[in-house]
Amino acid sequence: MSASPEEMEPRRARSAQVNPMQSESQTRTTRRPPTTAPPDDGGRAGTEAPASRATRPARARTAAPSPGPRAPRRVRHTIKKVDLWSALKISLCFYVCEMAVIITAIAFLWVVADAFGVIGSVEKFIGDLLSSKDFKFLSAAMLRGTILVGLVLVAIQVVATILACAFYNLFAELFGGVEVTVIQEDAPGKR
Repeated sequence: MSASPEEMEPRRARSAQVNPMQSESQTRTTRRPPTTAPPDDGGRAGTEAPASRATRPARARTAAPSPGPRAPRRVRHTIKKVDLWSALKISLCFYVCEMAVIITAIAFLWVVADAFGVIGSVEKFIGDLLSSKDFKFLSAAMLRGTILVGLVLVAIQVVATILACAFYNLFAELFGGVEVTVIQEDAPGKR
């Protein structure tokens, strides 16, 4: 893959044309005079021996350290500020999902309790307490009420989370933020 200096000269001229902003002093330092090997008359008169790298002084090469598994390094980060808009989005998604899980669990438990007759027994007990013969739970109305209460609780929790983030930002400005130590390790496949 090595080319003779005569072959390299046109390449250097082309690279100088590609970068016209290169100064003349930089161009002069990159050009090397062509080296020719001493003539060898070992039966080949008139032929020129190729330039060899053996005539150049040998450079001392140091062996590069082999890349091995590095020890994990610890990095300390400080959380100075929590963005209120991102906290609002995350908390809203979290609390709505929480409400959906709780209402689904309550509806499932309601259906299972009704299948085992627990709901009928509770209706009869409450009817006896209120001295009413026809007391019934209205399942649809109770489900709507549960969803309404859940939405109110979601709104309260989101507002509380945003207020907590705003207070954190205020206290972080006064006293500094929360310091977190993170351990960074190399991925198993990368070196």
